[in-house]
Amino acid sequence: MKTAVNVDAYLAEAGQWQPQIKILRAVLLDCGLEETVKWGAPCYAWKGKNVVGLGAFKSYLGLWFHQGALLTDDAGVLINAQEGKTRAQRQWRFQMDDKLDRALIKLYVVEAIDLVERGRAVAPERNKALALPTELTQALARDKVAKEAFKALSPGKQREYAEHIGSAKQEGTRLRRLEKALPMILAGVGLNDKYR
Repeated sequence: MKTAVNVDAYLAEAGQWQPQIKILRAVLLDCGLEETVKWGAPCYAWKGKNVVGLGAFKSYLGLWFHQGALLTDDAGVLINAQEGKTRAQRQWRFQMDDKLDRALIKLYVVEAIDLVERGRAVAPERNKALALPTELTQALARDKVAKEAFKALSPGKQREYAEHIGSAKQEGTRLRRLEKALPMILAGVGLNDKYR
């Protein structure tokens, strides 16, 4: 699916998921959430805070609750899609033949809005040691300008580059990612700045 500029464009590209997305969108808007597009997909916020995102994939349609780890989840529908990596976010996956329970979905959304109202959120991990992949370490050792540019980045941006490059399983992929990252590092740009 192409990166959408607005929710209507996203919906137009959603193919088989259009009917379910229309239902979810109506529930989310009925709860008073602000609709926008972030990370190329619909995102819904309350008072400027992300509450829930919506994403259509080949095998499922997902709702991402940004502070889902704090939700009660009495129905047991939420999963952590990236165990060990994601602390706060939880996902509710729908299959093509699932009947969407609007009332239940609304209960989860209302509870998520209440978390924002009460200022409750999973605190991000701070001061986590930065582990640079070998390829990045070697490249920075060879290029002093790149090394200084990397040091000038915020710790969060440094971590994004380190994790992006280091998470590739094959050396060739790590080297290709490094090659694309170096000009961005030299420009003082974060890996995910275009999505912010």
